[in-house]
Amino acid sequence: QVQLVESGGGSVQPGGSLRLSCAASGRIRRINAMGWYRQAPGKQREWVATITIGGTPNYADSLKGRFTISRDNAENTVYLQMNNLKPEDTAVYYCNADIVSQDYIGMAYWGKGTLVTVSS
Repeated sequence: QVQLVESGGGSVQPGGSLRLSCAASGRIRRINAMGWYRQAPGKQREWVATITIGGTPNYADSLKGRFTISRDNAENTVYLQMNNLKPEDTAVYYCNADIVSQDYIGMAYWGKGTLVTVSS
């Protein structure tokens, strides 16, 4: 019943910006932490950013202040604003959320990913 769906990926030139969205739907009682991960070709999946239910963000050191995570609890949505994109940011970006369903079962959910390509 519960699912996460990412959107906003695409192709952009170096220095450009994209905003990713991830909307949760289903029989949701509570969404705790939400976050973003990415997986570049030939590399392991890495953590990008996490945001608590209260809106406190944390970021991977490698992002160097270029990304901003935010959330809209009323819409069950988390965002990732990506600025000054670099070719090394090319990856499939995955949304993650810690969700308690209406029957009080807590689980980690994952979206299926959205591709971001940064190239000249």
